[in-house]
This record gives sequence, C-alpha cells and structure tokens, in this order.
Amino acid sequence: MTRLEIRTDAARDIEGAAFWYEARRPDLGVKFTDEARLLLGRIAENPLQFPIVYRQFRRALMHRFPFAIYFRVVGDNASVIAVMDLRRNTSHWRRRT
Repeated sequence: MTRLEIRTDAARDIEGAAFWYEARRPDLGVKFTDEARLLLGRIAENPLQFPIVYRQFRRALMHRFPFAIYFRVVGDNASVIAVMDLRRNTSHWRRRT
C-alpha cells in the first residue's frame, strides 16, 4: 500500500465542496466526503491504475460528483495536490505543482 499525503489545499478543496453540497441538500455533503474517501483509498491501494494527465501528475475521477483528485506518485508515496470541480477551469490545479 502506498503512503498517502493529502496537502492542505486539497483537504480544503474537499471540505469546501462538501460544505457547498450540504447547503444544497442535507446529507449530500456527507455523500461527497464518503465518495472522496473511497477514491482516496483506491489511490492508496494502487495509484498507478490512474492515468497521467500532466507531466508526472495523475487524475482519479469521482463517479457521482463531477470532481477529480489530482496527485503525484514518487516511490511509495502519493501526494494529493487538488480536488477540483471538472465544471470549472480545471487547469487551476497546475498552479499547485
């Protein structure tokens, strides 16, 4: 299993999206967080299953929500740099690299 590091900005991304969804419908923020956790678990189990989308950075897509988790793998470590809404300008995550 890969050691997973979630950077502060990525944690804020998850928190902000969950808050936004929760404001739209009760329990939807919790469902967003649950799906993000499941996907983070899949990344930790096998990060190389996800495609490289920019230089050495990979992207994992959420199924129920239009979000992607962007991360980089170095050795036995994966570093999550962003969790972004795909309906917005998705190039913003590159500024964090």
